[in-house]
Amino acid sequence: MVQSQVDRPLESPLWRRVVQRSLSFGVLPILLLALFLFFGLYEPKFWRAANLINVLRNSSYLMIISSGQMLVLIIGGFDLSVGAVVALTSVAAALTMASLYVSMPESAYLVIVIGVVVALVVGSLVGVVNGLTVAILKVNPFMVTLGTMSIAFGIALYTTTGVPVYGMPDEFTREFGRLRWFNLPVSIYLTAGILLVLWWVMNWTKLGRYIYAIGGNIHAARVSGIPTLVYIVATYTMCSFLAAVTGVLLTARVGSGEATLGPTLMLESIAAAVIGGVSLRGGVGRIELVALGALFLALVTNGMNLIRVDSKIQTIVVGAVLILAVGLDRLKLARR
Repeated sequence: MVQSQVDRPLESPLWRRVVQRSLSFGVLPILLLALFLFFGLYEPKFWRAANLINVLRNSSYLMIISSGQMLVLIIGGFDLSVGAVVALTSVAAALTMASLYVSMPESAYLVIVIGVVVALVVGSLVGVVNGLTVAILKVNPFMVTLGTMSIAFGIALYTTTGVPVYGMPDEFTREFGRLRWFNLPVSIYLTAGILLVLWWVMNWTKLGRYIYAIGGNIHAARVSGIPTLVYIVATYTMCSFLAAVTGVLLTARVGSGEATLGPTLMLESIAAAVIGGVSLRGGVGRIELVALGALFLALVTNGMNLIRVDSKIQTIVVGAVLILAVGLDRLKLARR
């Protein structure tokens, strides 16, 4: 008997699969397009190539630090110390390079490598402390990272007395902070590589699966044999490491080590992650949407600068966007 049309399995048309895949990204791409059109029509300078490259460069730093914040949020934690890690890393890199460059002026690249390694290690140690305190002592992540934020900022301010640190090799700023390939800053390529690696880790490795499992239900993860302590420490360490990478890149861009570098990055990293659909209750988050969330904030900031919105108002707007994103997260949770 010929199978009836009703019983025959039908494949979804290509256009429908494309639409369904697009809808899985939520309304964020639509908001990005709306912002792009609004600011471009209001201020034609917004559409200039130089300005759009500047938006990509600014968003690249936020994408890196927000991706680390995403990891901690997925595992069910919180990290308020990422902004302080950026400042501490900047100071550590600058002080190391400046002191070594005096004695080894002919070995600029070796000085740069040592300075970057020291900065990344110092930044990562903050994550180790956060992870061990949360995993072993069971202290609330909010309080732990609030404490390490204060300590990191204090160390950075004490060692510099609030004065920018100069004396780094010129090659660090010229070839790492301001170098361009095909008219795009190096930071954009580095960010793309980091995001690609994180996407692969979260989707195709045991580490990614365990992070989602711990964030979804830590008790079930323990019962199933997952060493939750190891993965919690690893997640906080990765978060601080990515914040340290951001600090090194910003230091190369501004050409000095500053204890006041990136004061808004903590708030913006959380906002970008939540706007990108990362749940504050853990277990949910996608790196590609977090990257779009960071791009969204960079577009908002850049557009408001071009139309001459006061910087204090911009801070209010970012806070309002964060509250709205958290409210939508709660609404989605309630509907489930």
